[in-house]
Amino acid sequence: MIGVAVQWIRSLLFCTQMYLALALVAVAFAPWAAFDRRGARMAAMVYCRWVRWTADWMVGLKSEIRGDVPSGEVLVASKHQSFFDVIILVSVLKQPKFIYKSVLKYVPFVGLYARWLGCISVNRGRRGEAIRNMVAAVTASDVVRGQLVIYPQGTRVKPGAHAPFKVGIAVLYTATAQTCVPVATNVGVFWPRLTVLRKPGLAVIEFLPPIVPGLDKNAFLKQLEDVVETQSNRLMAEAGFDVERPETGP
Repeated sequence: MIGVAVQWIRSLLFCTQMYLALALVAVAFAPWAAFDRRGARMAAMVYCRWVRWTADWMVGLKSEIRGDVPSGEVLVASKHQSFFDVIILVSVLKQPKFIYKSVLKYVPFVGLYARWLGCISVNRGRRGEAIRNMVAAVTASDVVRGQLVIYPQGTRVKPGAHAPFKVGIAVLYTATAQTCVPVATNVGVFWPRLTVLRKPGLAVIEFLPPIVPGLDKNAFLKQLEDVVETQSNRLMAEAGFDVERPETGP
């Protein structure tokens, strides 16, 4: 019990400084970021690498990148388990931009930098209309170039839970005719939702072999879900998580 209490206190200190650092970095880079997208990207990278570094020595949570980090115009279809997988992706992608839910536009600093980075917000209320608007934004002539990150399940999914992959990623794959890079992760084992506690261990983001354009939507979606879920399960098992007996709770 003492060990858990100490880890909880360390986690609280880590989370506190993490959000203070968000404000400090956002304000410090704002004069550059507001007029030059390179400034926004530098701010995002500096902040995310800071979080990874402080997570290591403050709570014992190391992080590792596996596979080939993509560059150029690609779709990045990632498993999403916690804020930490966002942090790791932004720390290594050269030109990251995200598909994100529109409510995040109102989060202090996050919404502003999302716009400066060229991220694309979607309103999930009406699925058909949301998908049409998303495709129009992604394929517009003035769209920001880079690696477009989308979470195919549409939300964070705790380790061991199942959520189907949504059709939006398949529509984008077809509409853009771009290569899709699947991403597996185990970060949710160490960085749970809705709690301050951060657990020590090795959080992994793994870029998997790319899926080239040309598949039909159903075949693509099946292949994507199979590889991401299979490899994410392997990474979670490597971290000591029993996928067959997932944790209960939120």
